[in-house]
Formats: sequence, structure tokens, C-alpha cells
Amino acid sequence: MKLNLNSLRKITLVLALAGLAPMAIAADKYKAPRASDGIRPDLNGIWQALNEANYDIEMHMARPSLALRDGPAGPIPAKETLALGAVGAVPPGMGVVEGGKIPYKPEALATKKENQKNWLDRDPEIKCYLPGVPRATYMPQPFQILQGDNSLLFAYQYAGAVRDIYFEDPGPAPVDSWMGQSVGTWEGDTLVVTVTAQNNKTWFDRSGNHHSDLMTVVERYTPMGPNHLHYEATITDPETFTKPWKISMPLYRRLDNTRLLDFKCVEFVEELMYGKFRKVPLD
Repeated sequence: MKLNLNSLRKITLVLALAGLAPMAIAADKYKAPRASDGIRPDLNGIWQALNEANYDIEMHMARPSLALRDGPAGPIPAKETLALGAVGAVPPGMGVVEGGKIPYKPEALATKKENQKNWLDRDPEIKCYLPGVPRATYMPQPFQILQGDNSLLFAYQYAGAVRDIYFEDPGPAPVDSWMGQSVGTWEGDTLVVTVTAQNNKTWFDRSGNHHSDLMTVVERYTPMGPNHLHYEATITDPETFTKPWKISMPLYRRLDNTRLLDFKCVEFVEELMYGKFRKVPLD
């Protein structure tokens, strides 16, 4: 039986919905350990997503990680991506977008396709820019939640990114930034974080999915068991999308005696970004 991509998306959605019911029941029954205040659930730990969302948050088949550049006969695959072979390929993924597709406006979808073609030159991850929210959550590196009685800090291994979660709304942020401003509340055992004031330079993945500086992200972190959280993020951006949309995934506690290490990637990209200004090029 031959299945096209639309059929696979429908099957995926049915399977995902079927899987949500037992997860919801488990969440209702599970009582997370309490934090030091004895009231809130203890979210302390080092967590990581195990999926292919950083490659492409939508469902996708395996493909070469091609970037196009203009050559004598028009756009051609960049030699850098071809030289990486299987290591540079995109692994297949079921996607984390609920409903399957991001509801782009037509002009924003055209920008996404351009971004994807020129990924090697445009993806902010390649240049070691801070990943923004929600991408920081599902990059292939761990992050740590540090929870105190009246404080909450998220620390990410990638690029040393951090963000404080405010529990008293300080009002509008004075300027937009890479990681935005995060304001948290609790709904039972679920931590709800509203993220605003992100600039428009971050992407959702390596496939060119993008947003404007009007984006608001509402995250939900719910303990589902001793070693995993259910993560949801609802994205609203009237300039880029026709309606709000949601991603969801499990986050797993790292149990391998790990800790966050240094991944200050600026030094890795200096030659890529500024090597052309060398007086004497490197061999």
C-alpha cells in the first residue's frame, strides 16, 4: 500500500491523539515531589528533548541538508552540504506541530521556503546566536531548571543561554531580545510561562520556520512521572500566522550523572563569519 505525505500526517495525528489519552490519565494520577516550599512541584533537574524537532518541527522524511547558492547556471547545491554526505542529512521525524502544518500566511510561507533553500547562510544556530523560545527547549543539548522558593532559572548548554522566570509581571520589556521576557504562573502542578519581546531573528528549526517580533509563546511544563515532563508551547503571531498553533513533546530527565558543560560556540564561527576579512586567508 502506497501512502503519500498527507496520508502519513493523518495517521500520525490519529496515533498522537490516541496516545494523549493515557498521558492525560497518567498526569492526573501522578503526584510530583514537592519543592522546598512544600507547595509547588519540584522541577529541578537537567532535561532534554529526544526528537528531530531542531531539524524540522513539521513532519518530514529523511532528506539531504541542501543549501542553494547562485552559480553560473542558476541556483546549485552548495558543495559544503554535499561533502558532508550522510552526516549532513536530515533524519526523518514525526513532527511536533499539533495538526501537522504551521498555519503560515502566504507571504510568510514564501519566506520560509527561501530560508530553507538558503539555510546554510541564514540559520541563526550556525552563527551561534541565542536560540530563542521555544527552540532552546528542543535543541540537541540539555538544559537545567533551577528552582528556588521564589525564583526559577532556565540555563541552556547551547551558547550559555539563560532566562529568569518572573513571577511578578514587570510590565512590557524595554527592548526586544534573543530570549525575550518570561513571566510565570502556576496552574496546579503545571508551570505556565508567557514569553514576549523576542526579536524576529530566531528560527524554530533548521528548516527556515520563522516568526516576527510580535510573537507570543505560552509554554506549559507538566510533570508526568519522576523522569519526564510534558511540554507544550502555543505560538501566536498575527503578522506571520493565520491563527495560533501549538507544539508538544516529552522532555526527559538526564539520568547519566550529567551536568551542563561549556558550549560557548562563538569561537567556532568566527572564521565562518569573519574569515573573509583576513588580510592573508587561511589555507
